[in-house]
Amino acid sequence: MIFSRFTFTSTDANHRLSWRRLVSSCLLMLIAAISCMFLVATPPALAGFNDDRFDGNIFALYGGNGSLVPPRISLEQSLKRHKPALLVFYVDDSSDCKQYSIVVSTLQAYYGRVASFIPLNIDSIPPKDSYTPEEAGYYYEGVVPQTVLLDKDGKVVLNEKGKVAFEKVDDAFREVFNLLPRSESVELKQRSFNEFNTELAR
Repeated sequence: MIFSRFTFTSTDANHRLSWRRLVSSCLLMLIAAISCMFLVATPPALAGFNDDRFDGNIFALYGGNGSLVPPRISLEQSLKRHKPALLVFYVDDSSDCKQYSIVVSTLQAYYGRVASFIPLNIDSIPPKDSYTPEEAGYYYEGVVPQTVLLDKDGKVVLNEKGKVAFEKVDDAFREVFNLLPRSESVELKQRSFNEFNTELAR
């Protein structure tokens, strides 16, 4: 019986199978326990509208308008086209910028077709010793939010730091486009982002 040590009975096979099942079950339970520990130890997301914590793109989250970032056009391109430009310097982890994103988004609803809206995260401005007037860094003064409105010739019409009231920026736009003051004009019509043309439906 030389071959007897190489022969296995069905009892041995069952024993090995049950041992494998036991080891697999123990490993699964260990992995589940470790996963639960990580879930319990991970703090919930604490960022919000009124704090200075990062939670994503402020224009998409709070302004309801993810189309603003990244800007569709650069300042240089806007100036070459002789189109007014609104520069908004911001950071995503500032409560003031989060709150101001609503004003910027509302302004774009009114003036988005006739002016370039260029929100710029200050972290995206390349550090240089000096900038030209065609570069956004030329207008940045180290504070967020900062709003700069340039007319079609590149002249600064408005340069304000902090949260600026919609009416103040609207008045500057009215000056750029030679519109009547708000008290004497009809109310501006807000453009819908999901416009439906009834003539196309006919």
